[in-house]
Amino acid sequence: MGLQFSFQPLLSILLLLLVTATCVSATYPPMSMRFHRTKSVTKTDSLVDLPPDFVAYNYTQTLDHFNYNPESYATFQQKYVLNFKYWGGPNTSSPIFVYTGAEDPITFQITGFIVELASRFNGLLLYIEHRYYGDSMPFGSEDEAFKNASTFGYLSSTQALADYAQLITDVKKNLSAENCPVIAVGGSYGGMLSSWLRLKYPHIVTGALASSAPILYFDDITPQNGYHVVVTNDFREYSESCYNTIKQSWNEIDRVGAVANGLQDLSRIFSTCSPLDSTQKLKDHISLVYVISAQYDNPPENWVSKVCSAIDGTPQGTDILGRVAAGLNASFLGGGGRPCNYISDFKLNNKSAWDWQTCTEMVMPIGHGGNDTMFEAWPFDLNNLTRTCQAVFGVTPRPHWITTEFGGHVSFFFKHLHCVLQDISDTVVAVYTNEGAHGLDLSSSSPSDPDWLVAQRDKEIKIIQFWIAEYNARLSTTKIGNKVGS
Repeated sequence: MGLQFSFQPLLSILLLLLVTATCVSATYPPMSMRFHRTKSVTKTDSLVDLPPDFVAYNYTQTLDHFNYNPESYATFQQKYVLNFKYWGGPNTSSPIFVYTGAEDPITFQITGFIVELASRFNGLLLYIEHRYYGDSMPFGSEDEAFKNASTFGYLSSTQALADYAQLITDVKKNLSAENCPVIAVGGSYGGMLSSWLRLKYPHIVTGALASSAPILYFDDITPQNGYHVVVTNDFREYSESCYNTIKQSWNEIDRVGAVANGLQDLSRIFSTCSPLDSTQKLKDHISLVYVISAQYDNPPENWVSKVCSAIDGTPQGTDILGRVAAGLNASFLGGGGRPCNYISDFKLNNKSAWDWQTCTEMVMPIGHGGNDTMFEAWPFDLNNLTRTCQAVFGVTPRPHWITTEFGGHVSFFFKHLHCVLQDISDTVVAVYTNEGAHGLDLSSSSPSDPDWLVAQRDKEIKIIQFWIAEYNARLSTTKIGNKVGS
């Protein structure tokens, strides 16, 4: 999962269960006209090979679920992956765990805690690739899909949710598994999709596990500087001196860069691969290091401690910029035996699906850090983003469409300020931690996992167990009622 700033809430809806005829045995997977197995899954297609028991298929997906224009009836091939290894079968009403693919090829996201859930609950694994990512390209190719705003215009979370709802429904029908409960699982943007899928299509999805899903970062629901406050706190809690060094460095970078040959001096101090042309570019890059270090501060990497230990561990008398440069070299973007540091370019790319979503619906008001954070000198300019989006895509960023209320059977795991920090109801529950980092609970279990992480996953398992038991109890009651009434 790349660096994402993503968020928003939900809708109080009564639990609607999909109750139809009794599940019957099926030879899986029987394929209808909409389904077919991919010719091959090669490194050319997905950059990774699928592990054993995972099989990739293509689904003939509708291009536009919401209009009746002639072009809306076009279709494209959407990749999905099935794993039947643990499934108890449709006649047992065993659950289907659906991984809501996000902004990466689906084959990047195969392993992890969701496999352990399937093993524990005798579940079927279904992974669905997000449109415009990986191999799921409308119009046949990236070149055509990313051609202009008209072809890009079918990329939205709204369309992706409808894709998932349609594909899940058809997979269940194809496997005679209409009565099997569906649990959606996702992290970050994918976690947002899982929660929204449960709320928008409650008759299709029984529950959702939304890990690190910052759904509250729209429309001033939470403080605009909240993300940087969380990052700052992570560094400050580890080392007050590290925090102070970083906070002072922004003005020092500008001061040095403003004098004669200052940019050359900065290029030398930070060992940049190319000469710097602005101090802002350097500050943006270093800020990215701090943000991602905090976002993915998971064991055993523990990037915050690595960066701060390098900053604090420089020889006595090292100046501010020398200490910050040592932190950069110790980070995931620096050092590693490389002779120089490549400085990131933050320009939007009109061939990037995520940049399109950033400009159209995933507009996060990540504002000025404020005097209480080490990011006070690194403001986020939404006006500049608007101008850039208009220049690159011809679109203007606008608020997200999701409503601000909550529906049932959603579980959130997080430490982010912009996630749900407390239970909304008995069925919309928060699994909160002060430890760990972005999406850690969705990774595979390890003997070295800390006790708090083991306890977090155990709580999530108990929640999902309750959802499945409740679903099956209602299903059983409905079957009895149907027999009595027949």
